[in-house]
Amino acid sequence: MQADFWLERWRQRQIGWHQPDFHPALEKYWPTLGIDPSARVFVPLCGRSLDMIWLARRGHPVLGVELSPIAASEFFGHEALSASPSVAGRFIRHAAGPYEILQGDFFDLTPAMAGAIGAWYDRAALIALPPDLRVRYADRIAGMLAPGTCGLLITAEYAQEKMAGPPFAVMADEVHALFDAGFEVELLERQDVTAGNPRFVERGLDRLHEAVFRLVRR
Repeated sequence: MQADFWLERWRQRQIGWHQPDFHPALEKYWPTLGIDPSARVFVPLCGRSLDMIWLARRGHPVLGVELSPIAASEFFGHEALSASPSVAGRFIRHAAGPYEILQGDFFDLTPAMAGAIGAWYDRAALIALPPDLRVRYADRIAGMLAPGTCGLLITAEYAQEKMAGPPFAVMADEVHALFDAGFEVELLERQDVTAGNPRFVERGLDRLHEAVFRLVRR
């Protein structure tokens, strides 16, 4: 899946994954993770997620990585913040208030570029990637984090043959296969969310679950 695919989705406003409110699993489980309120939180493939606002309101500086300049611009516009872009290696850096978004390809990001990360949050990154990129993604996340760094991962579970992604189905056994070597992985919740996602029912799904995982870097 090429970068042009996602850039075109933003240009065409095909952004059905964007939620108009904070994710309930973030509100429910983040406070249970024991993360320092001042910890800098990494949000890969962040789009213009409102969840970054929820994190910032609790004291966290937020680092997002996002391919689309439209998403970055709209996020800061939503918050009425002026973020003057600047070149940062292979990225364009947008920063204002507690937020920093590096516009560019996630796979170009290095630990040195990212800087210190105290926690991480993935609601829509892993499930946006086809199978051949998920191993690279998990390895890159592990390489960004110091031992003990905690994160929250939310995945979608459904019969992949019933709907073409994205979002892709990522089942619990795949989460373990991707992350067990580098993380302690704990399933916190699995919930049927079919009724709340009619657009996916229209695309052919008869059952959709969300799974929420706590991951701690070994």
